[in-house]
Amino acid sequence: MEELNESIINSSNSLSEKEEQVEVISSTEETQTNAADEVAEGIQQVEGSLPNEDVEEKYEEPVVDYSSCTREELLEAFRELLNDHVLRIKNRVAAIKLVFTDLSKAYQKEQYEVFLAAGGNKDEYQPADDKVYDEYKKCAAKYREKRQKYQDEQDAMKQRNLEAKKAILEDLKQLLDRDDTTIKQTSDDFNALQERWKSIGDVPRNEINDLWQSYRFLVEKFYDKLKMARELRMLDLKRNLDAKIELCEKAEELIMEGSITESFKKLQQYREAWRGIGPVPNDKNEEIWVRFCTAADQVENRRKEYYDQRREELENNLLAKKALCEKAEELVGKQPANANEWNDITNELNDMLKVWKTIGPVPREVNEEIWVKFKSMLDKFFENKKEHFENLKDEQAKNYNLKVDLCLQAEAIAKRNDWKKATDELLKLQEEWKKIGSVSRKQSDKVWLRFRAACDEFFARKAEFYSSIKGEETENLAKKKAIIEEVKQFEFGEDKNENLAAIKEFQRRWVEIGHVPMAEKDALQKEFRNTINAHFEKLKVSVRETQEAVYRDRLKNVAGGDIAKFVSEEKRDLQDKIQKLRADLILWENNLGFLANSKQATLLREEFEKKMQSARQQIALLEAKIKILDEESKKDKE
Repeated sequence: MEELNESIINSSNSLSEKEEQVEVISSTEETQTNAADEVAEGIQQVEGSLPNEDVEEKYEEPVVDYSSCTREELLEAFRELLNDHVLRIKNRVAAIKLVFTDLSKAYQKEQYEVFLAAGGNKDEYQPADDKVYDEYKKCAAKYREKRQKYQDEQDAMKQRNLEAKKAILEDLKQLLDRDDTTIKQTSDDFNALQERWKSIGDVPRNEINDLWQSYRFLVEKFYDKLKMARELRMLDLKRNLDAKIELCEKAEELIMEGSITESFKKLQQYREAWRGIGPVPNDKNEEIWVRFCTAADQVENRRKEYYDQRREELENNLLAKKALCEKAEELVGKQPANANEWNDITNELNDMLKVWKTIGPVPREVNEEIWVKFKSMLDKFFENKKEHFENLKDEQAKNYNLKVDLCLQAEAIAKRNDWKKATDELLKLQEEWKKIGSVSRKQSDKVWLRFRAACDEFFARKAEFYSSIKGEETENLAKKKAIIEEVKQFEFGEDKNENLAAIKEFQRRWVEIGHVPMAEKDALQKEFRNTINAHFEKLKVSVRETQEAVYRDRLKNVAGGDIAKFVSEEKRDLQDKIQKLRADLILWENNLGFLANSKQATLLREEFEKKMQSARQQIALLEAKIKILDEESKKDKE
């Protein structure tokens, strides 16, 4: 059995490889103060420092939790991923591999135990054919083949680039030997070769330094030979200064770029472009370089802060999952006395599993460990539960008869008009119903719906009877109007948590008030909701105004003038996001009720409250963006 498990692990480990990211840091350009050294300075600044090492383009790959999938679902997910580019799926393939390996080990172990339970000799055990695992190996082989093909293509491309750059070196040598053209023609030919050089992509890493030194030597020889006139030199310096100023402006725009990955990717492109621009006037060299470095530093600091925050989120998620493990261990340690207690704990554990799925990822090195710990406790509980309920069939039959008797009593009460006494008796029957244990799944829904129908019939008749009573509704109307005025006059402080608590208290009091006249209900509810929303918007107005301004600027840059199509698509996208955020809010609010009063549970509760507050702010911003789109659409029609 151990050899079987080891073979499964070895076959799946080949699906993941470590990827390295090489960050390129621009080196400081050298400047010369002596006019006689301008030519040497120009050579140094034509290309800047040593060229970039190969930087693999990064993609923002979505994070998918496969922990609840079956092996068949994992196989299907793997097949779908193979239709995408290998660089876009490597993290998800690695995640599928981890979960599939665990499930395969569990499956083989189960088959082995079934064999032994059937009386088989463990020395004679031969694993049965596993079609799912065989298909999985085919997918893994196909993935490795695609990945190798991609790497071979990259190597071939770099080799072609190497040959192209070597050809340019030969052209430069011929250019240095030419004496039959004008200075302008020679300069134009040299600039064309430079543009061709810069347009060629990466070359093999082991060829970079030699290629660079040869290119640098030929450029230096070109400047030594050409001895361009000072007027042409100054014109070239100004052109280079304008080009670098443009790069500075582009780099400064990256500070407001929404995507961290996109901004860093573009910064590398700007750095590469900077190296390809020649020298600038000496008195502007330091100034323009400091400006570019300042913008680049801000972009890199944003990136660093983003990943620092990401690490902090992973640690917070780990604390939250540890809190769930602690609670699960406490529940599994209990000894249920009856079927209801078994079901209560089952519900709690299922709810905790839902909460677990809403929590984001944890540090990779502890991901499997924390999940195995949590899942093992759930597995232990459900194994004990299965054993317990195998002995409950007789008790369930008895419980069914008791519940049928309660249905008969409830159906008799449903026809009565002595509302007070009948209500008390029916509530008493409901309490008795709760005390009765479970019945078989096949009969449970049917008998419950019968009992529920009798209760609903009685309370519907009672509600209809009391709906004619207007005095209480009028009093409730006055109470709700008073709450609206109180909300309008309420002054919020600086503490955000206290402000949110105050608004929740208003909402709680509102809900506790009974019915109001039907004609006033919708208008009153709308006025209360608008008043509450107005306070929510005030809590983050400065940040939102800034975000709205950035969004307005983005609309101004819509290319082609097709603003109507852009507004339609953008508005639909924003509405979808609002709908999803609202669904998340409902889920998170429900999840808060499952947390116990412990230190780690408190951390999890605070984390959920932060998420909920952030979601509300995002909804407000998205709605503001929709309003901006409507305004822009109106302007376009005018």
